[in-house]
This record gives sequence, structure tokens and C-alpha cells, in this order.
Amino acid sequence: MNLVFYEEFELFQIWLKENSYSPETQKGYLHDVRVFLRGVSKRHIEDIKKSDVMAHHTTLRNCGVGDLAWNRSLSSIRLFFKVMILHNRVYSNPTSDVLKAKIVKRKAPIYIEQDDLGDLLQWVNTRYQTRDITIVTMMAYCGLSVGEIHRLNISDFNEKAARLTVLGKGDKWRYIPLPPAVIELLQKCLSERVQPRKSNETALFISRLGRRISISAIMDVTEKVLESFKQAHLQYKGVPLSSHKLRNSFAVNLLASGKVDLRTLQDLLGHIDISTTQKYTFVNEWAKREAMMTIQPIRT
Repeated sequence: MNLVFYEEFELFQIWLKENSYSPETQKGYLHDVRVFLRGVSKRHIEDIKKSDVMAHHTTLRNCGVGDLAWNRSLSSIRLFFKVMILHNRVYSNPTSDVLKAKIVKRKAPIYIEQDDLGDLLQWVNTRYQTRDITIVTMMAYCGLSVGEIHRLNISDFNEKAARLTVLGKGDKWRYIPLPPAVIELLQKCLSERVQPRKSNETALFISRLGRRISISAIMDVTEKVLESFKQAHLQYKGVPLSSHKLRNSFAVNLLASGKVDLRTLQDLLGHIDISTTQKYTFVNEWAKREAMMTIQPIRT
């Protein structure tokens, strides 16, 4: 990293951590910003212009970078300059007039069908079975991400109000109403909670070492369960299932039920922009086809 931008880059890194971005998200943002700053290393931060951003775009294109990767890079650079403005390092954002690439065709999200999802929990066969069943349930039936599960504290579960308080991306809070079955599972999970090493540990999920369960441990639990699930459900053989695909399954199946609208789903998932939630609307086309199949033409 050019010494000219060392302080700004470090400031951005600290800001991402303080605003509860997941380690994976931090890594992606920092990589994109690092690559960009290397390309403008001969300039001062306040002298970077829109033309520099566009030149970076051209460079990425020449290297074979596609639309999705460019959009992610632009989002990273845009956020970097927003943070710089916030801390009075610059006074304008050179990316403000730069448009994202239009994605012509969006692939349908990968998910597990509702009927198959009901079998998922029986494949949790671990030492801390109740804890791990609860973790998988939080993803598949409450739509939580790995980072959100990692951050859950005991106080976030309000049994009386029947809801869970979730800290999502960008330090944004949301509330998830809990059905009775999930409340009972959380109650059992708390009764079997591993004794933490420190008495003041507030984490809802504790590792075998007595600490807040790590993101990598959560992903490891999920990966093992999904692998066993795939062996019993051959239609998913070769399908790249993951913890995020369980969150997809929650969203797709809920929307397919016809009991929620897009705005409600946006709030349940904690999406800041509804365009992020719209990737699940493909299921509406499926629902329309199913509905049309029930129509019987009148015979004359």
C-alpha cells in the first residue's frame, strides 16, 4: 500500500470493523479498495477524480472482470470515499456519478425446496446437537446470516415478546417474530448452553472452548449438516449448498407461500435496499404458472 494512502486505508478498515461488517465482507471491500488505490498511487487522496474511477473500470475490463465484479468494486470504492467524507479527508465522492453496470440476466437463487427443508434438521448429528440444530434453524427458518448468528447475545432473545433482536450489516437492528416451535428450541438451547470460560460472556452460542462461537465454526457445522443432507437427497448432488443458501431457502419459501410481500421480506432479511430482495421475486413467476394450471376452460 502506498504510504500516501496508508492512514486513509487503515481508517476505512477500522470503520468497517466498528460498523459490524462480517470478516468476509471486510475482506472483499478492502481488496477492491486496495487494488484501486494502487492504480492512483501518484495522486493525493483529494485529487482523485471521476476519470480515475473510469480508468480503473477500463483496466478491470481489460483484465476480463465482468459486470458483477465491477459493480462490487464500484460499491467498495464508493463506500471508501463516503467514509473519507465522514472523517473530513475529502469533500466530494468521485464515484457519485459513476453508474453500475446493468446485469441483463439474473440467475435464480439456489435454495432448498420447502418439503426437503423439513428433513434438514434430522441430519444434525453433533456433540452439541441442540445448539447446532438451533443454529441451522436460525438460518433456514429465521433468515439469519452467519455473522448475525455469531453476534447474537442471550439478551437478544425476548421470550415474553416472542421475538429475536438481530444486529445486521451496517450496525442495523431488526426484530424477528418467533413462532412457538422456535421459542421452545431456543429455551432448550439456553438450558443446555455450554458453560462459558468467562462469567460475563453474553453470547447466545458458546463454543466447546467456552467462548463466543466463531464464524468459521458456524460455517463448519452448517457444511457438515448440508453434506449429510445431500447424501440423502440425491436431487441436490452437485448443488453448491451453503449457509447463505439456507438464508435463500428461507426467503424463497416464505415468498412462495404468498403470505408476505416484498417489503415484509426485505425487513425480515435486513436488506437496506429492496433491489437486493428482488432477486427472490422469480418465485412469483413460478406461482403464477401454478395458479394458471388450476384454470379449467369453459366448454361450449
